Amino acid sequence: MCDSCGCSSGNGAVIYKPGDASYHVHVDEGAHAHDHDHGHRHEHAHSRQVVVEQDVLLKNNLLAERNRGYFEAKNVLALNFLSSPGSGKTTLLEKTIPRVQQLSPVSVIEGDQQTTNDAERIQALGVPVLQVNTGTGCHLDAQMINRAVKEMDIRDRSLLCIENVGNLVCPALFDLGESLKVVVISVTEGDDKPLKYPTMFHESDVCILNKTDLLPYVPFDAAICRENALKVNHRLEWFELSAITGDGFDAWIGWLQSKLSSA
Repeated sequence: MCDSCGCSSGNGAVIYKPGDASYHVHVDEGAHAHDHDHGHRHEHAHSRQVVVEQDVLLKNNLLAERNRGYFEAKNVLALNFLSSPGSGKTTLLEKTIPRVQQLSPVSVIEGDQQTTNDAERIQALGVPVLQVNTGTGCHLDAQMINRAVKEMDIRDRSLLCIENVGNLVCPALFDLGESLKVVVISVTEGDDKPLKYPTMFHESDVCILNKTDLLPYVPFDAAICRENALKVNHRLEWFELSAITGDGFDAWIGWLQSKLSSA
């Protein structure tokens, strides 16, 4: 249950409420009397509705811009990895980081509701890593990233990987100040995933289809999944790979190389 973004009632401690960008205030103008031709007076209570619009994500977005300015000043390529639980984000990072380390320094921020399991896996690679536990929150936000980077030694001209909490809904709505959003899906999730969760795919810059080694064993059509994703976002860059076997990694690492060289 999320007590940060309002996607569930939770314990009532709602800070942000994505998807609802306005508050409605009803103002009672009070009763007033008027005459009718039939010779007696009626009092009617009239009211009008005043709509006060405000960006409920304003605080987050302002902090996100601050984060973005920091990353740009240090020429840091900050990638926000998003997915549903179990898509293989951590394994993807475990296989990606050793190859990228030959090109650039790497640091990682791990987001989970509880445990330091993923951070411990990344720490074994010898890169700076910080775990952010969100408790009942279902996503990272810009303030969490702002606090995290203050505790890390993020080097100039480096790669920062932010592994968000497993969730295909709320994380899409929260700008962290990242350079690019990378959504990871797996062949075990269904090839209609982009149509079911269009906001995530619309907001992302890159889509990685993971676990392609399982394609012979699951009813999944990679071509249809790609077509569905591009229907939602025709600018989406698409990669198909297996974080277990390494198939397809050359294209992914080549893309990272080009982005790091231009950062």
